Amino acid sequence: MSSLTYDLTLAGLSVGAAAALTGIGLIVTYRATGVLNLAHGAIAMVCAYALRGLVVDGGWPVWAAATVTLLVVAPGIGVVLERFVFRPLSVLGGDPAQTLVASIGVFVLLVGGAALLWGPGARDDAPEVVPAEPWGQLAVVVVLAAGVAATVRWTRFGRELRAVVDDRRLAVLAGIDADRVATAGWAFGAFTAGLTGVLLAPYVRLDPYGLPLLVMEVVAVAVAARMRSLTVAVVVALGLGVAQSQLTRLHPSGWGEPLLQAVGANLFVVALLVAALVLPGVGTRDALPRTASARVPTPPGAWIVAGVLFLLPLGFAGRDLHTSVQVPALAVVLLSLVVVTGRGGQISLGQAAYAGLGALFTALLAAGRFPGLPRLPELPALAVAVVLVAPLGLLTGWPTISRRGLALALATFAVGVGVSRFVFAQPYATSGLTLGRPAGFDGDRAYYLLELALLGVALLAAHALRRGRTGRALAAMRDDEPGARAAGVRVPSLKLLAFVSGAALAALGGGMLGMGLRAFDPGAYDPVRGLLWFAAVVVLGADSTLGALAAAALLVGLDAGARGGVAAAVIGLLAVLVGRFPGGPYDALRTATNRLRLPHRAHLTPLGRHLRTRLRPPPDHTRPRPGLTGATALTVRGPGPSIVTPEPLRPWRRPGGAPSADTDSAQGVPNGAPPADTDSALGVPNGAPPADTDSATPAPGTAPHPARPAARPEPPREHRAPTPDIRPRTTPAPDRPSSPQPRPTTAPPLLTARGIRVAYGGFTALDGVDLDLPPGRVTAVVGPNGAGKSTLFHCLAGTVRPARGRIGYDGRDITRLAAHARTRLGVARTFQQLAVFPTLTVTENVRVGAEQGRIVDPGAVERSLRLLGLDGPVRVLPAAGLPTGTLRRVELARALAGGPRVLLLDEPAAGLDTAEVAALARVLKALAADGTALLVVEHDLDLVAGLADVVHVMAAGRIVASGPPGRVLDGHEGAP
Repeated sequence: MSSLTYDLTLAGLSVGAAAALTGIGLIVTYRATGVLNLAHGAIAMVCAYALRGLVVDGGWPVWAAATVTLLVVAPGIGVVLERFVFRPLSVLGGDPAQTLVASIGVFVLLVGGAALLWGPGARDDAPEVVPAEPWGQLAVVVVLAAGVAATVRWTRFGRELRAVVDDRRLAVLAGIDADRVATAGWAFGAFTAGLTGVLLAPYVRLDPYGLPLLVMEVVAVAVAARMRSLTVAVVVALGLGVAQSQLTRLHPSGWGEPLLQAVGANLFVVALLVAALVLPGVGTRDALPRTASARVPTPPGAWIVAGVLFLLPLGFAGRDLHTSVQVPALAVVLLSLVVVTGRGGQISLGQAAYAGLGALFTALLAAGRFPGLPRLPELPALAVAVVLVAPLGLLTGWPTISRRGLALALATFAVGVGVSRFVFAQPYATSGLTLGRPAGFDGDRAYYLLELALLGVALLAAHALRRGRTGRALAAMRDDEPGARAAGVRVPSLKLLAFVSGAALAALGGGMLGMGLRAFDPGAYDPVRGLLWFAAVVVLGADSTLGALAAAALLVGLDAGARGGVAAAVIGLLAVLVGRFPGGPYDALRTATNRLRLPHRAHLTPLGRHLRTRLRPPPDHTRPRPGLTGATALTVRGPGPSIVTPEPLRPWRRPGGAPSADTDSAQGVPNGAPPADTDSALGVPNGAPPADTDSATPAPGTAPHPARPAARPEPPREHRAPTPDIRPRTTPAPDRPSSPQPRPTTAPPLLTARGIRVAYGGFTALDGVDLDLPPGRVTAVVGPNGAGKSTLFHCLAGTVRPARGRIGYDGRDITRLAAHARTRLGVARTFQQLAVFPTLTVTENVRVGAEQGRIVDPGAVERSLRLLGLDGPVRVLPAAGLPTGTLRRVELARALAGGPRVLLLDEPAAGLDTAEVAALARVLKALAADGTALLVVEHDLDLVAGLADVVHVMAAGRIVASGPPGRVLDGHEGAP
C-alpha cells in the first residue's frame, strides 16, 4: 500500500509541476503587463509541435531542439505578441476588455494555425525532454520560482516591474521603460508556456485542441494565488496534482462511482470552478470593448441580401445542402451571444455548454432516457429541452452580479469546461445516444425549411430583447453599469434575464444542430468552440443580429470549403485586431467610408433660387424671438446655419405632484395665468438679467468682481466625432454673486444621515457625519480633497455602505438599500465623471430614467427635455461625441425624468464654461423652488455661494462648519 501511495504521489508531483509552471508564467505575465494570457495553452501547444517537428521530422538531437524551442521559439512568440498585439492596445489606453478579446483571438488563431499546419489529428510521438520521474520537473519549478522571486525583490528590474504593475503611466514619467518590462514579461511567460507544453506532450494527447484546453484548465492555480503569489501558486499546483493522483485509488460501487471517477480525473477543473465562482474575482473592470461611436442601424437592403442568401441553399443538393443545414442552427446559438454580450455587455465564454445541453436533453427526451419524463417526439422534445436548459443560465448569471471583466470571463469559461468534462465526456450520459429529426422533416431540404422558421422565431425573440424598455435597459447596463444603477435599472435582475434568455437561445440552436447532424457529438460543443463562437460574434459586431448570421455562414462555409482550422485562423486574426475597431468591422468600414467620402453640397440653380425667393423668403435662423434671451435662447452650432430654439426653459413640476397652494409654479405665477412680464418661468424680467444671481452687471450697491474664467478644465474623454455644439447663450456671471436668502422651510428633511462612519483599512474616511436635506433647499458640501465629500455622497446614493450609522429617507431606513432601489424611491443622482449611455440617443437616455424612476409618467420625457433645452434637433442625436455641457444636461434630464424628490449632484459644473454654469444654476434654483431637496458637492465656491441655502464644510471625515454661504465660505476661502 505504501508503495502505491509513493508511486501515486510521484505521479501527482509530476502533474503538479507542469501546472506550477503554468501558474508561474501566467502570474509573471499578468504582473508585468496586466494581461491574463488566455493563449498560454495555445503557446504551449505550438512549442510542443515545434519540438516534435525538429526532432521527429528534422532529425535534430533532443537537447538541441529543446534549446531552440525554449530559448528562441517560445520567447520569440511572446515578443511578437507584445510588440504587435498588446503594445498597441496599451498605447490606446490598456482597456482590459480589449486585451481580453485579443488574448482569446491569439488562442483561436494559434489553434487554427496549428490545425492547418499539422492537421487536427492527435500525435503520440512527442519526444521526451525530462525523464518521467518528477524530481527533474520539480527542480525546474523550484529554480524558476526562486529565480523570479529573487529578481522581483532584489534587482533593479524587479523594482521597475513593481512600479509598472502599480502604475504604468507614473512609471513611464519616472523614466522607466515600460515597454521593455512588458517585453521581458511576455518573453518569460511564453518560455514557461513552451516548457509546460514540452513537458506535458509526451504524456497527453498532442493535438491542436486538447493540449491548449488542458493547460487552460490549470489557470485555477494562478487565480487561487490572486495572480500575485508565486509560492501559493506552486503549493496549490502540487497539492492538486497529488490529490488528483490519490483519488484514483478509490473505487466505490453504485451511483457514486462515475461521479468520483470524473472528479478524480478533472480535479483541476473542480479547482477552476471553485476559484472562478467562489473566490473573489480578479480584474473587475469593463467587460467588453466599448465603441466610441453610436451604433448605426443596419440598412434594410442588408436584410434583403441576407434573406436571399439564406434561401439559396434550398437550391442545393447532396453534400452542399447537408452542410448548409448547420448554418441556421449555429446562427441561433450565436444570437444568444448577441443578447448576452452584444446587448447586455456581459462576457460569456460558456455558451457552447448550453448549446450542448440543449442537444443532449433533446436526445435524451426523444429516446425516453430523461429521468422523470416520458418519451417525446423530436419537436416537443426540443421545446422541453429549451425550457429545462433556460434556468441553468443562472449558473453563469448568478456570478455576474458581482463580477466583471476577467473575473466574469473566467467564471463563464469555468462553467463551460465543467459541463464539458462532467456531462458531455461521461459515458453514462451519452453512450449509445442518437438523435433523429422531427416527423415530416427527415430530408435535408424540409429540415432546412423548419430551421429557417425556428431561426425566424429566434430573431423575433432577440429583437424583442433588444428593443423597447428592456432593450434600452440592457443597453444602459452595457454602456455604463453605475449610470444604469443610478437611473433605477435593476442591474442584477437584468443580468440574470440576459443569461437565462441566452441559455434558452443557445439550447434551441444546439438542439437544432444535433438534429441536423442526426447525432449528439460532444466535440461539437467543446469549450474551444465556445471561445471561437465568442470571438466570431465580437469581431463581426457583438450587437448586430446580422453579424451573428454572417458569423454562422462564415464559420460553416470556411470549415466546409477548406481545410479544418481556416475559420479559426480567420476569426482569430480579426479578434487580434479588435483593438483597432472595437465596434466590429462594420463600424470600421463606415468610418473609413466617411473619411474617404468627398464633401458634397447641393446647390440651387439660378431658376431655383428665384422661385424660392418668390414663394418664400429665406427664414432667419440666427435671431431668437423677441423676449427670449439669456439662458432661454439655445444656440445650435454645427456645419450649417445656427439654429435658435424658441422654447423657453420652464420650471420642473414633479410628475403627479401638486404645485404650490395658489401658484402655477414656484415663482408665484397665479394658476392658469402666464407670467406677466418675465422672460421665462424662472422669473427673469424681459430683457433683464436676474437681480441677484448670474447677471453680468453687479446689483446696485455691490462692488464689481473679476470675470469668471472663460472655460473650466474638461476631464479627459474619448475622441469625439464632429457633432453640433448645443449650449446655452447667456451673459457671463460675475466671480461671486450675492448669496441668496435662505428659503424658509418648516417641512422635515427628506434625506437624513446620522452617525455615518466609513473606514478603508486603517484610514477613516467618515467619522460620525450627520446631514439633513430638507425639501425646497439647496444644501452644499465643500472641503479639500480627501475630506470625505465623495464618500459621504456615495453613502447617500447607495454605492457605499457605511460601517456604522443610519441613512433615512422620508422616515424610512434605507441604509442597506441598493442604489437602483433608492432611485425608484425618489433619490436620484448625477456623476462627477459623466455617466451617459453613448449608444443611445438623447431622448432614449432620458427615457431610461423615466421608465425606471419613482413614477411612470408619459409626459416626463418631454418635460425634462424642454426644461434642459434638449427638445430641439439634439434630441435625436446619439450621446456619443456630444459636447460636455450637453451631456451634463442629458444626465440631469435623465435624473429628473423619474420624478425624484431628492437630487444628489456630484460636481455638476465640472467641464462647463461660464455660460453653461449660469444656465445650470437657474435650473437648479427652479427645482429647489418646486420643492426638490438638492445636495451639491462642488469645488466651485462661486457657484456654491450663489446657489446654496446651507453650506457644510468637511475636513478629515467630519463636518467642521455649517451655515449660510455668506458666513461659512468667507472663512473657508483660505483653507487648502
